[in-house]
Amino acid sequence: MTACSRIAAMIAFALRGQPVAATAAAKRRALDVAEGLARLYPDAECALRYSSPLELLVAVILSAQCTDERVNIVTRDLFRRYRTAADYANAPLEELEQVIRSTGFYRNKAKNIQGCCRALVEKHGGQVPNTLAELVALDGVGRKTANVVLGTAFGIPSGVVVDTHVTRLSNRLGLTKHKSDAVKIEHDLAALLPPEEWINFSHRLIWHGRRVCVARKPRCEACGLAEICPKIGVVKKSPPPKVAAAKSGVTSYGAAKTKKSMPKKKSKALAGKGSRR
Repeated sequence: MTACSRIAAMIAFALRGQPVAATAAAKRRALDVAEGLARLYPDAECALRYSSPLELLVAVILSAQCTDERVNIVTRDLFRRYRTAADYANAPLEELEQVIRSTGFYRNKAKNIQGCCRALVEKHGGQVPNTLAELVALDGVGRKTANVVLGTAFGIPSGVVVDTHVTRLSNRLGLTKHKSDAVKIEHDLAALLPPEEWINFSHRLIWHGRRVCVARKPRCEACGLAEICPKIGVVKKSPPPKVAAAKSGVTSYGAAKTKKSMPKKKSKALAGKGSRR
C-alpha cells in the first residue's frame, strides 16, 4: 500500500458514517473538472511566498481574513527579522504585533505565532512537524492551515484545502451540497477525488476562482469549464433596460410601441379652396 493509499484509508475511516454522494458518475465528473483545471492551470501553486515550512506556516496563519498580496508584503520584512522558531518565540510580543499589524487581527495572530513557535522549540526541536495531528495541536493551526503546510511544503496529501474560493466553486460545480461548512466540503471532495489530486486541485481551483469564477460576476463566457459546469447558484445576467424594452415592444415610458402616425395630406381641391379669400 502506497503512502497516498494509506492516507486515503485513514480519511475514509475518519469519514465513516457520514453521507457523501461519491457515486461512480460523480467521481468521473470530479475527475473531468480536475483534468480541465490541469489544462487551464498546469503551473498553479500556492500564492504565498516562502522558503521553508516555518515561513509557510507563519504566512498561512497571517492569511486569515487577509489577502495573500498583503501577507507577501508583510512577510518580506518579517522573514528578514525572524528566521527561526526561537526568534519568534523570544521576540517581544509588541514588536511582533507592529510588524504584522497591517494583516488585521494582529494581536491574536502575534499571540498564535509566538505560542506556535514556542511549542515548535519545546516539542519539535524548532522544526515544523509533518503530521496532521501534530500540526493541529499548535496554536493558531486548524485543519486548513495544516493541509496547506503538509501539501505545499511537504508534498503530503493530508486533505483538500478549502478556502472561500474552493467553497464557492465546489458548490457552483455541483461537487458538494454544503454551502459553507469547510470540513464537510473537504470530506465530499476527498471522497470524489484520488489523494494524488488533492494538492493541485485546491491550487488550481483557487486560481480559477480568482481569475474567472469570481464571487459577484463570474465570467462564464470566458470559462474553460463552462461545458461541464452546472452553474449552480449563478444568477443569469439580465439584459439592459433598453434592450429588454425593445424586445418586449414597450417604450421607456411603458407605452406599447405604435407606428408613428403621419399627418394626412390635403386633397388638391381642399387645398385650393383653402387658399381662396
